[in-house]
Amino acid sequence: MKLLLRRDQQTGGLMGNTTFSLTVRADLSDEERTNISKYKLGKCLLYSRGEIVDPGSGLLGLASRVAFKMMNISITVDDLTQGKRVDCKDIVEMLAVEEQIKDAARNFRAVLEAASTFGGEHLVEL
Repeated sequence: MKLLLRRDQQTGGLMGNTTFSLTVRADLSDEERTNISKYKLGKCLLYSRGEIVDPGSGLLGLASRVAFKMMNISITVDDLTQGKRVDCKDIVEMLAVEEQIKDAARNFRAVLEAASTFGGEHLVEL
């Protein structure tokens, strides 16, 4: 698995604000794609910008969960394989998101390596 990253910036709006974006996509081998499908890993969450602490209840809780879901950024295995763009308010946030996605991709690569070894032996040198 290879992780392709693209950094961009756009200036616009009435205030002339700059938005920084990071586009991520995984370049997968045929075997990795097969294992993602075989083990149904597509919906596996790799990265989420925020976490809802109190989901609330009733109509107000539903409204807050819907608003959170619209504002939150999350990346699943399917997103990574198809490519996903993440907009950030500044460079610092973009770099932090990039590092977290790299870490998540490394962890997921370990999952794919484990998936490829079922039914056989795996030698580990210590």
